[in-house]
Amino acid sequence: MVKPPGPNQRKLGDMTGKQTARVLTVNVVHEVFAGPFRDTAIDKRPVDGPVAVGDLGLAGDLQCDRRWHGGPDKAVYAYASEDAAWWSEELGREIAPGLFGENLTTAGLDVNGAIIGEHWQIGNPETGVVLEVRMPRTPCENLSARLDLPRFHQRFAATGTTGALLKVIKRGVVRAGDRVTIVHRPGHTVTVHDLSAGTSASQLMELLSSDLDLAESVRSRAQRTVKRARERITSR
Repeated sequence: MVKPPGPNQRKLGDMTGKQTARVLTVNVVHEVFAGPFRDTAIDKRPVDGPVAVGDLGLAGDLQCDRRWHGGPDKAVYAYASEDAAWWSEELGREIAPGLFGENLTTAGLDVNGAIIGEHWQIGNPETGVVLEVRMPRTPCENLSARLDLPRFHQRFAATGTTGALLKVIKRGVVRAGDRVTIVHRPGHTVTVHDLSAGTSASQLMELLSSDLDLAESVRSRAQRTVKRARERITSR
């Protein structure tokens, strides 16, 4: 399998401003079904009109398993339509908005190139939302079941372009067509793609030194990786 281009290599016509970054569709759960190990709300489909967004995600959506697939740090899942188009060619089938379980299907936004901790303003500043990029998605067997492709979640993860999980900083409403504006970007350089594809100890040290309020899973993973790297150096 040829991997999709990295975050800074795509030619989307806008990652730099020619095309406005926007929400293509807003997707909420259509039907809960039994996954390989537990019920799953991965079956998400586009809805019309404004959708309220609270601390745990979109109105009309559902988190079946908050231990692994929910909570404030994973309230909203965004995936780029450009990456979905790549998968459509790779698999020879349509990848409709929401098929991968995302709440927001975006256009013109480099989701995987987003810096951990950056903030997105979506929609009107008064009534819209502000979301914080927290971490990449970690796909599981539910994704494979959704596409009826054994072990597809492993193939999906191997690309390093798994989309972003977001925390709600400001509640509000979102709708298809809303503009997405990056309103804050931390000083470090670690991206969603970096964490998904595999990050060096030096990058993780940079992340830990940034004074960000990191998601606990991200902080723990970074600390473990940095600790192992230091142990290898001292054992030489």
